[in-house]
Amino acid sequence: MPISVAIVGSGPAGFYTADALSSSGDAVSIDFIERLPTPYGLIRGGVAPDHQTTKNVQKKYEKTALKEQVRFFGNVEVGRDVSLAELRSMYDAVVLAVGAPRDRALGIPGEDKKGVFGSADYVGWYNGHPDFRDLNPNLNVAAAVVIGVGNVAIDVARLLSRSADELAETDLPEYAERAILDSPVKDIWTCGRRGPIDAKFTNVELREMGKLSESVPLVKAEQLPDSVGELPERDKRLKERNLETLREFCARKLDEKPKRVHFEFYAAPVEILGGDRVEGVRFERTRVEGGRATGTGEFFDIPCGLVIAAIGYRSDRIEGVPFDDKQGIVPNNDGRVEDGLYAVGWIKRGPTGVISSNRPDGVTVAEHIHNDFAGGAKGSKPGRKALEKLLAERKARIVSFADWKKLEAAESEAGGGKRPRRKFTTVRDMLDYLDRNRN
Repeated sequence: MPISVAIVGSGPAGFYTADALSSSGDAVSIDFIERLPTPYGLIRGGVAPDHQTTKNVQKKYEKTALKEQVRFFGNVEVGRDVSLAELRSMYDAVVLAVGAPRDRALGIPGEDKKGVFGSADYVGWYNGHPDFRDLNPNLNVAAAVVIGVGNVAIDVARLLSRSADELAETDLPEYAERAILDSPVKDIWTCGRRGPIDAKFTNVELREMGKLSESVPLVKAEQLPDSVGELPERDKRLKERNLETLREFCARKLDEKPKRVHFEFYAAPVEILGGDRVEGVRFERTRVEGGRATGTGEFFDIPCGLVIAAIGYRSDRIEGVPFDDKQGIVPNNDGRVEDGLYAVGWIKRGPTGVISSNRPDGVTVAEHIHNDFAGGAKGSKPGRKALEKLLAERKARIVSFADWKKLEAAESEAGGGKRPRRKFTTVRDMLDYLDRNRN
């Protein structure tokens, strides 16, 4: 009897796990349990709409999904259609690959004002994620502040800065594209509490900011150090490239293009200003001492009508599973949570790294499962057959991978021309389309 494995979540970490399991040589049956009708997690809902090359990794994931021993149960939500306890009773192994879908709080006064968003919500909105389709941020503002200096912060700033021609080659939903193009925003601030050496953006993303047709990046020369200091050789090279690019930005002119992206370092947000709506952000100037950013007592304000906090993500608590509130993860021992229960990706280690950083998690858990079940020799639970029976009894509306391919084809056709796709942005629209196209 094959080892039956349920993977809850179908993002990168889940697919790397399925690939490792299905390539192990063990007799294994693998089922994805995904609450949305669509697979790929942050590849679809998190990667920026203008970074289509990054999304090409889903072609590799598709090869895994089409393997004989793999099934996709889309539109099936743990806690709604089936409980985690039920999954564990039906499957030899259950792998949690649910990611970290929530924003970390700023923890400052005023963050609940209208016009203040976390990047998880805002990025979900401009990516057409059904959970955030109706977020409806007001972009009718002259200035926006992005708190954070990582790649997500740069994504947010870059998309607000793109021209109509540039956006025409993205898979940005029509409602988000129209809102951005209609926005009068001229100044976008990306602010970090530490200095440029501590910034988390990669050089590819940073350099891209200097190539936008309607936006100029601006950096204060006095905020740049003379060198990156003593670092491991690889880190030193990466930081030196960023520093070189930032020095190039120092020579750019304020009136060079219609829009401006200001990089502001050594700036810690302390309060969101305004009445019901945001009217600005108050910052305290910082200095970095012993690796920590400490306040100097000098404050300054940046007026704005939109704030997007890109300071990190955290996972949701899962019923019936221990949870570390401080770290926002499921406590685990190198991916092992309890007997028969495992964790991979951000729910395992927190929201760090890039897409490929999830691959080692999947490989490790596949090895655990091999070792925990008689060297991959056998399983003892019914897995898929029991799940299908339970979902049929509960009249759950399952979306198969073949159904997903129909949705994908429809999105590609709707894109037309240079645009890779026009996404379905509600679950109801996806299910209605599938109902109309059953054959």
